[in-house]
This record gives sequence, structure tokens and C-alpha cells, in this order.
Amino acid sequence: MTAAFLAVIPAPSPHDSGVRDIATLSARFAYLTMCLTLAWGVLTATGWIRRITGHEALRGGHVVLAVFSLATGVVHGLSYLFLDDDSFGVLALLIPFAGGGSARHAAGVVGLELFIAVSVTAALGRRMNSRRVNGRGWQRFHQLGYFAVGLLAIHSWLGASANGNLATVWLGGITVLTPAVVLTVLRVLPPRALVRLGLLDDGDVRAAPVRISVDDKKCHSYAICQAEAPQVFQLQGDGQLRYLRKPGAKQMPLVQAAARACPMRAIHLQGTGQ
Repeated sequence: MTAAFLAVIPAPSPHDSGVRDIATLSARFAYLTMCLTLAWGVLTATGWIRRITGHEALRGGHVVLAVFSLATGVVHGLSYLFLDDDSFGVLALLIPFAGGGSARHAAGVVGLELFIAVSVTAALGRRMNSRRVNGRGWQRFHQLGYFAVGLLAIHSWLGASANGNLATVWLGGITVLTPAVVLTVLRVLPPRALVRLGLLDDGDVRAAPVRISVDDKKCHSYAICQAEAPQVFQLQGDGQLRYLRKPGAKQMPLVQAAARACPMRAIHLQGTGQ
């Protein structure tokens, strides 16, 4: 007589099923708003649609989306702590690969923690006395948000695939991820490429030299202008911003990008309408 032994996997309890449903729903909301946050952040930094809506409205929308992304992302992670099967612990949610976690979970942990760090430091950077803040370093750290979004997108797609939901989220995932990726690529393109794409006005590039003025009361020394046009703007060690008042024509695309990227709208270009 041959005995057959079958491994029976117990069905999840109604409690665990409910917890996982909450985790899934919060993850989808976090993914959606995360992609929108990235896209909105690029539009805020570049000012490409500033004529449609004001800069303050753009920045306010970016902040709201970032906060909602953080809230839903944290809910997604913390919900696993309430599972009855104890498959996730605090260490697994805080430390990559803790407890034998997979690369998918590690990407989610690192991405969410980095997203939180970028958001918190960005908020603190605007509230602190700007003369004491390393603006260039703050901006470089803020740009790690692109890397964080990439890790979280990988985590989301791998999670959807592992849970058999890839077909369900495919259309929605691609719909919101595509503009985020396109805007990110456009953000790092050189000014000349943006001129060819029509995002910068070539007429302004060849226009007569303009005069730069900076409102000292508005300037918070974030050094974003220096990152955009380092040959024109220089933040000194004492927190003072020095700049060329009459930049050359070749510098104009970078100067215009710096004026658009300034979060305090402190840079004024006389002769370009900005």
C-alpha cells in the first residue's frame, strides 16, 4: 500500500485577509501619489507650466502629494505588523534583508526610508535659517528622491507580480509611471536639448544680454541657482550669494533655468520678462 501525504496550507484568517487588503490598497494609493509627486516636483523646479498656475500653487501641490505618499506608504508597511501569522516583524520593516527578507522587500524598505529622509530634510531646509544651511548639499540630497521613487516602483511591480496582481495594476501603473519617467529624463537634459524640444525659448538664448538682480530678502541661500548655473551664481562660505550681473549669451539657458528653479523666486532677469 502506498501512502500519499499532502501538505495542507491553511487558508489565511479573515483578520489577516483584511490586513492584507488594507496593505494592498494603501500600496496602490502610495504608488499613484508617489509618481504624481515626482512629476509635480519636476514641474515645480523647472517652472515649465508656471504660466498656467502660480509657483506657490505648484509647490503646495507637490508638498500635499508628498505627504499623502508618505502617509499611505507608512500605512502599507505598518499594516504587516498586525498579521496574526507573525510573518513580518519590526526589524524586517526597518532593516533590509532582516529575517531573510527578499530583494523586493529590501527595495521597499530602502526606498521608503530614503523618501522619508528626503521629505523631512526638505521641510527642515525651508524652515531653518538659510544662512546656516548648505544649500547645495541640501539640493543634492533632495535629488536622491529620484532614486527612492525608482526603488519603490521596483518594489511595487515585483510585489504585484508576486501576488498575482500584475495584470490588474498594469494599465494604471504604466499610466502614472510613464509621465514621471519622461519628466525626470527631461529634467536632466542639457538646456540646448530643451530648446530643441521647445521647453526653452531659443529666442531668449540669442537675445540681448540681460541684467540679473537677486532679492536678498527673499533669497534663502539654498544654492539651487548655483547647481543650475555654477559659472554665474556662487554661494560663499559666509552664506552670501555672489553672481554675475550681466551673464554672457551662452549662459542664458542656465540662468533662466536657475531663475525658474529658485523656490523663493528671488532671481529677476531684466529684459526677458521674467
